[in-house]
Amino acid sequence: MAEPLALYVHWPFCVSKCPYCDFNSHVRESVDQAAWRAALLADLRHEAALLPDRPVSSIFFGGGTPSLMPPETVAAVIAAADEAWGLASDCEITLEANPNSVEVANFAALASAGVNRVSIGAQSFDAEILHFLGRAHSGDEARRAIAAAQDHFARVSFDLIYARPGQTLGQWEAELNDALAFGTGHLSLYQLTIEPGTRFATLAAKGDLVIPDGDTAADLFDATQAITRAAGLPRYEVSNHARPGDESRHNLTYWRYGDYAGIGPGAHGRRLCQATERHKKPENFTAAVTRNGHGLKVETDLPAHERATEAMLMGLRLTEGIDLARIEARSGLQREAFIDGGAVARLVEQGLMRGGGDRLAVTDDGILLLDSILSEVVRTG
Repeated sequence: MAEPLALYVHWPFCVSKCPYCDFNSHVRESVDQAAWRAALLADLRHEAALLPDRPVSSIFFGGGTPSLMPPETVAAVIAAADEAWGLASDCEITLEANPNSVEVANFAALASAGVNRVSIGAQSFDAEILHFLGRAHSGDEARRAIAAAQDHFARVSFDLIYARPGQTLGQWEAELNDALAFGTGHLSLYQLTIEPGTRFATLAAKGDLVIPDGDTAADLFDATQAITRAAGLPRYEVSNHARPGDESRHNLTYWRYGDYAGIGPGAHGRRLCQATERHKKPENFTAAVTRNGHGLKVETDLPAHERATEAMLMGLRLTEGIDLARIEARSGLQREAFIDGGAVARLVEQGLMRGGGDRLAVTDDGILLLDSILSEVVRTG
């Protein structure tokens, strides 16, 4: 039987656009909820017709701000996925949420709709930092949202952004310990990066925004690893920490290079040795669904070598690393075609990688050098 399938559902709308965000998010004065529900369901049915007999192991509602979705739309998508594919008995159904009180008020209804895991975009509990990040919630709202989520959902995660301008090691250690006190099983801890096309990129180009240098960021990263490990939430991916067994099963599908269907504006997918992408602009997406019965913009066959390369680039982000035999099986290539054995041996000797049999991983000492390690190890052609 084929491996289970993950389903990603993109809700593109936000109340406002954050200055650091390069996700496919859009601000609209009004949204025709009935039309959007119909469009998402049509897009889902198109994918389901191409991927029969693949039970769904996880559903992830991302955005944008999916906690702005009417709970009845969330319920309709979950029911349609169950009807089309069948949901695994332990199917993980995650929804990203902002901590605004209006959205938190929907938590009970979202839980009733079938959501069993929520990921909250807290980013910080400090009023000044939240203003800097362009967030539309307060620190108290973030705290209340996490507490409310723990009342309604079996599993809760939240995000924090660190390595911000002027942030000291002591400030971050205090903030992280404060976050760990909530007792959630999962934390996503992201270093602030300047993404092209964002307002922060414009400010950085003018010299009006300066983030910590590499050495300072490395110190912050090292402290993050020590504190979360001591609290029982070790890093299992570059920026993600969890109690053993509480990892995001949906995101593990991406990092382990499993198949996933992506529906909704701008959603990406990997299935049937193909890369898929939907139209990004909401109006273009709905027009495509009306015209074609789906929102696909790009559907590209992935050559074997490109599949192997993608699997390497994704899998080496994980603490567990990659299963070389699995990549060989999924690509049809021998490992010598996509991995530089000499580079691996050298990096293992330097303590930057570890390997044995079919497993290969980047060590804690190597993870801050991940990009350069990938450029040495991965044979791209």
